[in-house]
Order: sequence, then C-alpha cells, then structure tokens
Amino acid sequence: MAQQVTHPMVKLQNQVRSLVDSGVLKPDDQIWKIALLYGNDWPHWKEELLDFEFSMQDPVTDLLAVESWDED
Repeated sequence: MAQQVTHPMVKLQNQVRSLVDSGVLKPDDQIWKIALLYGNDWPHWKEELLDFEFSMQDPVTDLLAVESWDED
C-alpha cells in the first residue's frame, strides 16, 4: 500500500490556519504578513505562493480557501 505524501503547501496552509485560529493572524491580513513569522524560510514560501499565482497583497483567507494544490 502506497502512503500518500502531503503537499508542502497543505502543511503551510495548516500552519497559517492555526495562526488564524489562535489570533496571531487575522483572516483579512495580507499574505505578506506571514513573512514576519517565517523569517529565513520566507523566500522559499513566497516563491511557492507566487508559483500558485498568489499576490502578497491577497488576504490570508484566499490561501486558506484552496482545496487542492495540484501542480499542472
């Protein structure tokens, strides 16, 4: 039985959801605010988000609304 690997963006999405649920981020905060929390890892995540056509001005809710991270 093959084990399914979780897409890295799902992990980021879950971490951001946790930050929203705990009140560290607000749902209407812009995605760039995540940079303040991810420090040295931010350039990688920013590139991933841009590859999925996110803008750094998009609200966090846009990131949380993604249901599938297919890479076509």
